[in-house]
Amino acid sequence: MTRVDAWLWAVRVYKTRSIATTACRAGHVRVNGERAKAAQPVKPGDEIRVRISGFDRILVVKQTIAKRVGAAVVGESVDERTPPRDPTPIMAQRDRGAGRPTKRERRDIDRLRGRDA
Repeated sequence: MTRVDAWLWAVRVYKTRSIATTACRAGHVRVNGERAKAAQPVKPGDEIRVRISGFDRILVVKQTIAKRVGAAVVGESVDERTPPRDPTPIMAQRDRGAGRPTKRERRDIDRLRGRDA
């Protein structure tokens, strides 16, 4: 069996093991529905839910690994069951007339006021 933080690092969910440990302490990692401590062991068949930037990733352990490996071995070690995300735009455009004018709008305003050089 492998520690949950080491497994999450090995299958490239987190960039470093210390980030994985911090996520476990913060309560962002659940194993079989229960909050997981960093040292909790995982075994094949366990469902791991990881909250990353507001979304849950659902992973099922196929094989326990403790060392970081290539992408091909990662595919054999984890079963990704995360539903596809809704393709909503991240940044919404501001409403016309709201906030500071854009450069283009400032030029139009200057032209109206007769300040065009």
